[in-house]
Amino acid sequence: MAAKKGAKKAAKKGGAKKSGGAKKAAKGGAKKSAAKKPAKKAAKRTPNAAFMKPMQPSAALGAVVGNNPMPRTEVTKKLWGYIKKNNLQDPKERRMIVADDKMKPVFGGKGRVSMFEMTKLVNKHLK
Repeated sequence: MAAKKGAKKAAKKGGAKKSGGAKKAAKGGAKKSAAKKPAKKAAKRTPNAAFMKPMQPSAALGAVVGNNPMPRTEVTKKLWGYIKKNNLQDPKERRMIVADDKMKPVFGGKGRVSMFEMTKLVNKHLK
């Protein structure tokens, strides 16, 4: 008789757990089917030829990065090297660049530009 009462209590408590267990089983089944799919191999990216084409910097930009023709990617790397070396990032708002005397002509006379605006202004100095 005591076993019957225990079974009834377990059935009452287990009723709520069973629905949770069914959900877990359904979720587990979804995970297993997803795991069976073969992983796709990442294709190696080829660089865009337009970015790799050597471009001549203007005299104003040449004072910062050098006067030799170089790809846009190199210009950007050298520009960021100059910015980091001379501590030209705004300490509070890191995406803003504070221009020094060499950078003002490149930035069109502006004293402070965002890093996104900087790339637009630098492109005007490349031919």
